[in-house]
Amino acid sequence: MSEFGFQMNDHHEHHARRVLPWLSFALALVTIGAVAVALLSRGGSTPDDYVGQGVGSVVVEIPAGASLTQIATALVKADVIALARPFVDVATADERTLSPGRYTLHTRMEPRAAFLLMLDPASRSGSRLVIAEGARLRAIVAKASEATGIPASEFRAALTRPEAIDLPAEAEGNPEGWLFPATYDLAPDTTATSLLRAMTARFQKASDTLDLVTRAKARGLTPEQVVTIASLLEAEVAPSDYAKVSRVISNRLAAGMKLQFDSTVNYALGTNSLALSASDLEVDSPFNTYLVKGLPPGPISSPGEAALDAALSPAVGPWLYFVTTDPTARTTEFATTYDEFLALKRKYQGA
Repeated sequence: MSEFGFQMNDHHEHHARRVLPWLSFALALVTIGAVAVALLSRGGSTPDDYVGQGVGSVVVEIPAGASLTQIATALVKADVIALARPFVDVATADERTLSPGRYTLHTRMEPRAAFLLMLDPASRSGSRLVIAEGARLRAIVAKASEATGIPASEFRAALTRPEAIDLPAEAEGNPEGWLFPATYDLAPDTTATSLLRAMTARFQKASDTLDLVTRAKARGLTPEQVVTIASLLEAEVAPSDYAKVSRVISNRLAAGMKLQFDSTVNYALGTNSLALSASDLEVDSPFNTYLVKGLPPGPISSPGEAALDAALSPAVGPWLYFVTTDPTARTTEFATTYDEFLALKRKYQGA
């Protein structure tokens, strides 16, 4: 009996050794399946993600140029979301992009809820300053002063210190044209210097994106000349005609012709007139391209990225003239000969 009993115990022990691994494996599969179902039911979040729309409020500042990972890290630090990776995945899968600035959000939000709230303009905190393409320096100072409550004199004083506002060396101390037109979020501690520095930094970002310095050199131009040409494009025509007018400028300079752009006279006079008089065209100024050959001595406004790109890459064509035949619709027509130009002028005058 004792021998039989021993054999039976040995048999059961051997059977248990074979069953237990399979049982453990089956239990593991069940556990994994349960976790997968739970994850799917929560939209793919990890178990540690917050669920829901969040509670309370918190202000988070996203700096210009921040990557999605940096944004997510800032949100984790503020306890808006629990983990960075799910937020990055949500934002990457969406075609919409987040802008820098101050956001009023909730704490303990699920990633998608946080992303959608950041897309809502109502979540943006503080005031904003919008600088339009083609704005002149004087107008930029006036708008910045109005938006911030900082006296214009403080902006003018900051503009006299190129190194303090990180003005590019290529500007040669002249800030006209180098304060990039964009939307700027104004923090409560904004100063004249910090805001102007943000504008020059935004210009530098556009310059890097366009590879401005290298492309300018390839065209035999200095960066300042590129900015000057781009500022003329902003002042003269609609964006759809930037590249063609850029070619007109190139062709006229190559032919030794004066540019004769009304925008340069308006800049010299401090006006924005569509009907300049004969005496206006004779104003004594280095910016008056009716009197002076070549480009004006510097930019006449702040050009945007599209104008800068067109200044670097003119359209191909023989045009030497252009006339905006419908100023309201900003319709511009181009001519190669002087007779064609006169015909366009008559068309404009008869409109």
